[in-house]
Amino acid sequence: MFNRVFIALRRFGFGSQRSVPSLDGLRAVSIAFVMVAHLTGTRHFPSGLDTLGNLGQFGVRVFFVISGYLITKILIDELGRKGDISLSRFYFRRTLRLFPASYFFIAITAILAAKHLVFLYAWDLTYALTYTMNFHDPRGWPLGHLWSLGVEEQFYLLWPLTFRVLKPARSIRFLILIVMITPLLRLLSPYVGPAFNFLVWSDALATGCLLALLRQQLASNQSYRRLLASRYFFMVPLVALAANYVPFTKIYWLCSETTMNVAIAVCVDWAMRNCDGKVGRLLNLPAVSFAGVLSYSLYLWQQPFLNRNSTSVYCAFPLNIILAIAAALLSYLIIEVPFLRLRVRLERLRAKPVHPPNRVPEQIDSPVG
Repeated sequence: MFNRVFIALRRFGFGSQRSVPSLDGLRAVSIAFVMVAHLTGTRHFPSGLDTLGNLGQFGVRVFFVISGYLITKILIDELGRKGDISLSRFYFRRTLRLFPASYFFIAITAILAAKHLVFLYAWDLTYALTYTMNFHDPRGWPLGHLWSLGVEEQFYLLWPLTFRVLKPARSIRFLILIVMITPLLRLLSPYVGPAFNFLVWSDALATGCLLALLRQQLASNQSYRRLLASRYFFMVPLVALAANYVPFTKIYWLCSETTMNVAIAVCVDWAMRNCDGKVGRLLNLPAVSFAGVLSYSLYLWQQPFLNRNSTSVYCAFPLNIILAIAAALLSYLIIEVPFLRLRVRLERLRAKPVHPPNRVPEQIDSPVG
């Protein structure tokens, strides 16, 4: 019964879309990491679990790798089908997918701030509305998490045009360069403040892009196939998690983040290729899959309720997690779903061929009549 409910909720918004095996399950794992990290320190949440706070940025990193993979896969497929990439169509789809839910969340937060129910720093709203929160520091808690949405939006803005210009072969070389120089940029980042806040995360996105571009080649590599088939593959996600807890900042910036990006990308590929195994079946359970579908709204709405600095009853565990899920579900049903359906209708209208009105053929006199 519950499976049918989650399947119906998923199809209600996306229909047959989002059909890549295991990826929504991985999104569910990612948002779980973020929410557990934010739960630490909230009222009544078990104490002594402070180390779980490090899982927040790890979860965001998984999101970035998945985003890099999916967006590049979409671009590759369109380039293969049509020989070109429609930037207007890409931006149209991204706008209707992301803007309504985020602007609704920002509007509600602005109303609460006006009533002095939450506190915002100066310019928080401006940076949130322009998807540049990652360049704003300090920032208030209610909108502070939108730094990662800013990174995503900047990626969506820049990468399709870059890929269209460079084409796949040169894109691979460009992405490898990004992966190589980004650790050095992280070492420079303290000296330039938030100016590098997109660049220091760009290698996570680039690694996902490389997975999409190189996945077929990797499948023909014997060593890589042995890695994916190994009984010790579980060590790959463990290495990624261990790298997340390296305590030395410079080593973390230079080595750990790249290690995490590559290990996460390999895990993403493994999950897509092994969707029928035990882990794959778990990731593709209707409840887990729907949690991944809900992850965007969960990402937005967990923030006001998982606030460790608040003494409000609404921010106390476990009520806070219940309210976060309820708010996310409401946002999905009343904001995300209507705009997803609108997007489908508008795309169908754009795809309809325009036929000229029927005309009676002109009478042509026969030269012999």
